[in-house]
Amino acid sequence: MTKLIITLVLIGLFIAWARGRNQRLGATDLAEARRVLALGPDANAAQINEAHRRIIARVHPDAGGTEELARRVNGARDVLLDDIERRRIDRA
Repeated sequence: MTKLIITLVLIGLFIAWARGRNQRLGATDLAEARRVLALGPDANAAQINEAHRRIIARVHPDAGGTEELARRVNGARDVLLDDIERRRIDRA
């Protein structure tokens, strides 16, 4: 019984660690997101998506890039598109 409890606690700790790690790795602020996609502060959704497509084609693991680079590019796109949506909602 003790082994079961210890195993469950360790699994819980691992899951909590993995979730926290993913959130930290995915956290990208607006300035960093713009830098990753080489965009200015006035970029619209179409420009963000075009920059994402252009860059992801080079850094995707299937194209010889790495998972980390693809994750950063995808995260940057998501942050910028979320910011546009948030601003749109705030104006409404």
